[in-house]
Amino acid sequence: MSRSDESLKEFTVRRIKETGVLPCIKLHEKDDWVAYAQAMYDGGARALEVTMTTPGALEAIEAISGHFGKEMLVAAGTVLDAATAREVILHGGSIIVNPCVIDDVIDLANRYGNPVFSGAFTATEVFTAMRSGATMVKIFPGALGGAKYMTNLKMVFPEVNLIPSGGINLANCADFIKAGACAVSGARTFMDFDRIKEEGLGWITKQVAAFVKAIAEAKKDLPDIP
Repeated sequence: MSRSDESLKEFTVRRIKETGVLPCIKLHEKDDWVAYAQAMYDGGARALEVTMTTPGALEAIEAISGHFGKEMLVAAGTVLDAATAREVILHGGSIIVNPCVIDDVIDLANRYGNPVFSGAFTATEVFTAMRSGATMVKIFPGALGGAKYMTNLKMVFPEVNLIPSGGINLANCADFIKAGACAVSGARTFMDFDRIKEEGLGWITKQVAAFVKAIAEAKKDLPDIP
């Protein structure tokens, strides 16, 4: 299926499942966002998230989406209201990400045909996100439930697309995929400022590439969900 035959939601789900990773750019001050995005792209990411807590987040979203076009989907994270969601879309953002279920944000994203990843943790919250129209459900904090918690959720909601975030690292990302997650996400695991200071943005490229490789290996032999 070509991009022209797919809706934005279908294209987004396919691309994120292909790479298995949604790295986040979370900065404390304005910087060269495109350079960070390029480092992630070079590592194999085809979607990334810019948290709205980053200074100049809308400017960053516009710059990255303008630079990469369809080659890199740009998500806005920590979107808390419909007005912000609309601004994200107007600035070129493709994906809206909530930290929890926020109905008016989900409604607006669906009205514009944009995928929306709703945060959730409990089974009730996951079901509420699904019923509200979330494209994917971002399990946060993922490390709190652990990898096997993905299996618990998939057992009762086999159709849900789960993206755990928070405490996901190179040592456990494959476990989350094998347990039922379709991809993983995170900020600190891809934005270690000490390592970046020592090695430059090339460290981000190596980190993303290592995740992509580990997840691809995990997907070669997925166990059946009970």
